[in-house]
Amino acid sequence: MKPIVKKVHRVQANEVRIIGGLWKRSKLKVADKPGLRPTPDRVRETVFNWLGQDLTDWRCLDAFAGTGALGFEAASRGAKEVTLVEQDSALIAQLKKAQTQLGATAVQVTRGDGVVAIKQAAPASLDVIFLDPPFDAPLYEPALNACARALSPQGFVYLEAKSKWTDELLSSMGLVVHRYVKAGAVHAHLLTHPVAA
Repeated sequence: MKPIVKKVHRVQANEVRIIGGLWKRSKLKVADKPGLRPTPDRVRETVFNWLGQDLTDWRCLDAFAGTGALGFEAASRGAKEVTLVEQDSALIAQLKKAQTQLGATAVQVTRGDGVVAIKQAAPASLDVIFLDPPFDAPLYEPALNACARALSPQGFVYLEAKSKWTDELLSSMGLVVHRYVKAGAVHAHLLTHPVAA
């Protein structure tokens, strides 16, 4: 008698899957780039549970878009405007392909510097800013310093890092930790203004 083998639908190493909303289960290709680490499904699920499943009318900025998984996930859940900012030309091409594949009209793909994009955002104009820069790049502090001004009064910053950021570190930047979880090597933070905490 043969053992029963269950089929498991796995996401390949070169793709990410949208986990909720309009494009649930859609797979996006991931360019083969050193240091590119898409936010794991489990972490994205947690983040969007924190934010709420319905992001209708939200304005979002994915400042270091990479695969675009966070930004496309937000658009899938109804976000009105999602700007994906990336510097690498190969990643920009991949993001534009995904945008076309999904028919993501609320998504704008922009080549540029994530920190500059946050600084150039109008005051209190963003409901969510996704910050997931390369772990070893010196981008965290300048990006976080720019976030409080760009964030709407009840808005959030999602911060993914290789270590935990404390309220002591963040308070000088006008932010506090609202939610936090560690999953493997990823430290996931949801930050907000102190008055909204």
